[in-house]
Amino acid sequence: MTAAAAESALRDFLGSLAARDTSPHTQRSYAGTLRSYLEWLAARGVDWRAPARGDLRAYLAILGMGRARSSTAQRLAAIRSFHRFAAREGLAPGDPWGSIATPRLPRRLPRVLEINEVERLLAAVDDALGDDAEPRELSVAIALRDRAIVETAYAAGLRISELAAAELASLDLRRGEIRVLGKGRKERIGLLGRPARAALDVYLADGRPVLTRRRAAREPEPKVIFLNSRGGALGVRGLRYRLELLRRRAGLPVGVSPHTLRHSFATHLLEGGADLRVVQELLGHESLATTQVYTHVSPARLRSAYRGAHPRASRRPA
Repeated sequence: MTAAAAESALRDFLGSLAARDTSPHTQRSYAGTLRSYLEWLAARGVDWRAPARGDLRAYLAILGMGRARSSTAQRLAAIRSFHRFAAREGLAPGDPWGSIATPRLPRRLPRVLEINEVERLLAAVDDALGDDAEPRELSVAIALRDRAIVETAYAAGLRISELAAAELASLDLRRGEIRVLGKGRKERIGLLGRPARAALDVYLADGRPVLTRRRAAREPEPKVIFLNSRGGALGVRGLRYRLELLRRRAGLPVGVSPHTLRHSFATHLLEGGADLRVVQELLGHESLATTQVYTHVSPARLRSAYRGAHPRASRRPA
């Protein structure tokens, strides 16, 4: 009876995730995490609706073995969400994890590019022109696409998944807008500055048609903006590969990723005086607390303020 009730509750919970338009990846991840958890409780003869503190602490110890703290935190988030759902729906008497202290993730400042490093990334697009083994026309088309990718990601602060899925119909260059589906399939508008609009305009006029002609005759033209060298949709993996190639050519530090452009977008907006809630809206964050991580002050501004204000910052030693 307990196993059947657990499976029924799990189905209901996963159904609620689907009803909220949670991404398929999240649904799969939650399903795998929760099935492992429920099977572990069942193997110990523990009623999933009211496990004892000792059981939860034992599972917490197992969960943290050989895993990064962030991975453990993700699994715990799924388990706690499931128990809160069960309590809310009257399937269980309460949330047994509510009184259990769980490990907290360290608060790390996001890696951010300086403005001149963004320029170096863009310069690497032009440097790559002579290195490609492809015909000149294709090489130019790829360079135009890569410049448009970097400019769009940095101008609108897009996630890499949003960049890969962005469609031609979502783009309005006249208004400088791009509509994307973010987490939870929530639509938002990203804004495009003059350089991004210019890069997209040239790519759509001179680069994308070259890539489109390279697709197989029977294949329909993709709806997405960014295409690969065979005329198909440039997916997340392809975008990561191209941006990693540009990072190496630009001589930027290891660890600079597509998400670094999103971090840089938010940080540079705030440093330029943008309101935190505006940045929250542009990033598509549900909670303002998520956006507040970008309110850190850059090291350069810290040093400048220190030199200008501290009485012994610039005085030479006797």
